[in-house]
Amino acid sequence: MPQLRAIVVLVIFLILTLASMPWQFLAVRFKLQQRRTFPNRFHKLLCRLFDIRVTVIGKPIQDRGVLMVANHTSYLDILILSATARVSFIGRRDVSTWPLFGTLTRLQETVYVDREKRARTGEARDIIRDRLHDGDALVLFPEGTSTDGNRVVAFKSALMGATEAEVGTDAAGRPQYVPVQPVSISYVGIHGMPMGREDRPLYAWYGDMELLPHLWEMLAAGPLDVVVEYHAPITVDGVGGRKKISALAETTIRSGLRRALAGGRQVANGPTSDNVSVESAA
Repeated sequence: MPQLRAIVVLVIFLILTLASMPWQFLAVRFKLQQRRTFPNRFHKLLCRLFDIRVTVIGKPIQDRGVLMVANHTSYLDILILSATARVSFIGRRDVSTWPLFGTLTRLQETVYVDREKRARTGEARDIIRDRLHDGDALVLFPEGTSTDGNRVVAFKSALMGATEAEVGTDAAGRPQYVPVQPVSISYVGIHGMPMGREDRPLYAWYGDMELLPHLWEMLAAGPLDVVVEYHAPITVDGVGGRKKISALAETTIRSGLRRALAGGRQVANGPTSDNVSVESAA
């Protein structure tokens, strides 16, 4: 039965994706507002299809440019965050060459980064700054890698330099800076039960795991419960530079992850109409 479920889900996923790609292509090509809203609706649908039940704590910033920084466990993070907010991502340039998935990242207006080439970090930082200035919500995974979902590794702060640029002034003429919103993504349950360490490799994609075999195991594994916590935003002028804002975001996300894994945030009893339930911030 799990294998049959995986086949059915995979077929439906491919049909939905291939049918949706031309619409998103046109929206991006002609700069329609739907290019930002359609991925959110599409990924909510995919959460239902994959039986990923998401509890959202707090509120994502959506009314102005924001750099969201999050811990990274799996390719599912993309789907989950996209289902909870209207976002684009900052990702490695090689992802753009992946079959199908690379096309999907381009259609979601991903900003590609050559992390291994320092000379291009400044160029990517300028692109990120311009996108933030235009009001986009961009997601950065500053760990630079994915983990098993039990911990948060040290953040790399280089790309956060975009937050040091002024994006305007307030009524009093004081400079304004792009907010940074820390986001904790916690994989907390499987089949409605707390997730143990032995279950995490079914969903966490890290190390030298191969993508397609892992995707198949994930599809066959069954219902997943996830807690996404949008923490209070911070700004570089209130903290004092990109390294300090990076360190504070890292500490905040690590605390959110630990709290969720310890059961401090309860998952929803069952899926809502769109598999994403919202809880007010504590």
